[in-house]
Amino acid sequence: MTENIRSFPGTPLSEQDFEEGKILFNYDELNGKFSWDTGIAIGSYLAGLKNGVILGSRCSTCRKTVVPPRTVCEWCFRPMQEYVPLHDTGTVNTFSLCYVTWDMKRLTDPQIPAVIEIDGASPLHGIMHLLKEVDPQKVHIGMRVKAVWKSAEERTGAITDIQYFKPVKEV
Repeated sequence: MTENIRSFPGTPLSEQDFEEGKILFNYDELNGKFSWDTGIAIGSYLAGLKNGVILGSRCSTCRKTVVPPRTVCEWCFRPMQEYVPLHDTGTVNTFSLCYVTWDMKRLTDPQIPAVIEIDGASPLHGIMHLLKEVDPQKVHIGMRVKAVWKSAEERTGAITDIQYFKPVKEV
């Protein structure tokens, strides 16, 4: 081992050298500020939410409309440049009754995340969001729901601008 130390130029340091103040060093806290670029499609989607509109993108080649919007069609790989307003209603595609929060706290009343197929989008296209104002035992696949929005003044351009979805009665 002494051979290896001798083969590298420099002075070896010990913990004792640090403790005795023989080593000059500087401690610093990094102040790294980062931002996330949403890109064209999601940026448009979030701007739409701030204005109380759910936006999708439509493929001019295969005619699919998807939400959230994308810049490239997943089926025909063509650019998707048309953004269209969709309804703020939809159909529950799947759901879960969650009696434990993300940080492992037990709940008496469950949170109900659901995938909601948004009206105006192609079949099987939608978003995941929370259901509220509903008896957990009455939630079902195929249930019709409507977005409950924050007030215009409270919206920030985030998915939480939709507070939740609630059941709607069909007439």
